[in-house]
Amino acid sequence: MPSVYSALATNLSTTVSCRLKASNWFYRNVSRRRIGSSSVNCSLEKTTETDRLVKLKNGNDSVEICRVINGMWQTSGGWGNIDQNGAVDAMIRYADAGLTTFDMADIYGPAEDLYGSFINRVRRERPPEYLENIKGLTKWVPPPVKITSSYVRESIEKSLKRMDVASLDMLQFHWWDYAIDGYLDALKHLTDLKEEGKIKTIGLTNFDTEKLKIILENGIPVVSNQVQHSIVDMRPQQRMAQLCKLSGVKLITYGTVMGGLLSEKYLDTNLVRTHLNNPSLQHYIATVDAWGGWDLFQDLLRTMKTIATKHGVSIPTVAVRYVLDQPEVAGSMIGVRLGLTEHIEDANAIFSLVLDDEDVNSIQEVTKKGKDLLQGIGDCGDELRGV
Repeated sequence: MPSVYSALATNLSTTVSCRLKASNWFYRNVSRRRIGSSSVNCSLEKTTETDRLVKLKNGNDSVEICRVINGMWQTSGGWGNIDQNGAVDAMIRYADAGLTTFDMADIYGPAEDLYGSFINRVRRERPPEYLENIKGLTKWVPPPVKITSSYVRESIEKSLKRMDVASLDMLQFHWWDYAIDGYLDALKHLTDLKEEGKIKTIGLTNFDTEKLKIILENGIPVVSNQVQHSIVDMRPQQRMAQLCKLSGVKLITYGTVMGGLLSEKYLDTNLVRTHLNNPSLQHYIATVDAWGGWDLFQDLLRTMKTIATKHGVSIPTVAVRYVLDQPEVAGSMIGVRLGLTEHIEDANAIFSLVLDDEDVNSIQEVTKKGKDLLQGIGDCGDELRGV
C-alpha cells in the first residue's frame, strides 16, 4: 500500500462512546421507554446499550453522532405531503427518544428549513445539555458547474442560514460525474471553510473506493463516506471497507432497510411493481432484481422474520443491526416520514439487539445465493452515475 496510509492511520480514528451524554431531562423522560416487546432501562448507570453514540474523528476534527440516523430524504417529495409543524413535532419526538442525529441535503426540498425550525424549538424548549447532543448532517450536491471559492462559500452560507446554525456539524459532499473535473477543488474550498469554523467536519456521499483514495492522498480531512449498504447490498464490505480500515474513514449507510422492502409488509407477497409508488421503493427494487430477484428476496425475508420473532423485534430492526455490526460502519440511516409515520420503537430496539452466530449464519446462507453486486452494479455510488 502507498505510504500515505501509514500517516492516515495515525491521524484518523473513530472511537465508540459507551455513554449517553444526554441531559438529566432525557433520562427523566426517556429512561423507561418501551422498546420492541420489552421495557429497557436507558439510564446512564444501568443501560445495556453500548453503542448508541459514535465519534467520527480526523485529527482535531470530530463529531459525535447517534449510530441510528434519522434520514430526511423523504421530505423532498414523492412520499406524501409534509406539514411543517407536524414534521417539527415529529423531529422533537425522535430527539426526545434519544435518536438525536438528522441527515439531510440542500436538494432535499425543505429538509434544511425543517431542521432550522426544529433546532430553534430545541433552543427554546429544552436545556442546553440536550442541545449539545443534537446533530445535523447535511449534504452539498452541486450541479455540474465550474467550482470556485465564491460559489462554494455561497452554497454553504445558504445551508447555514436555512439550518439556522453558526457551523455545520458535518458537510457531506456529493459529486455527480467523475468525468467532470472539480471535485478536488470543491473539497479544498470546503476545507478552507472548515478552517474558518463554518464546517466542523467533512464527509463524502457516494464516492467510490478509487476516488476516496485520491481524496485522502490529497490531504482532505474526511471523516466518513455515506454509501448504500444493506443485507442485500454488501458492496461496501469489499473494496471500500478495506480502505476505510487503513485510513480510519468510517461508513454511514443508507438504503439499509431498502426503502421499507426489508419489512413485514413485503413478506410472503407477490411483486406488484405498480404498488412500488415512491422513489425509495423504485430505487431499491432494482437492487433486488440485480441481486437475485423476488423469490430469493422472499427467502431472505422469511429468514429475517424468524430471527426477528426470536428476539421480539421487527425485520427492519434486524436489517439495521446486521449492517451496524459490519466492519467500518459507524452509523445507519432510517428514513423518517415526518408527521406521517413513525418507527421510534423499532429504531431504539436496534441498540439492545444482539445477533448471535446462528442468526448471522442463517442470513448468510441465503445471501450467498445472490449475485455479486460489485460485479453487476459496480462499486459504491456507481449505480447513481450510470457506470
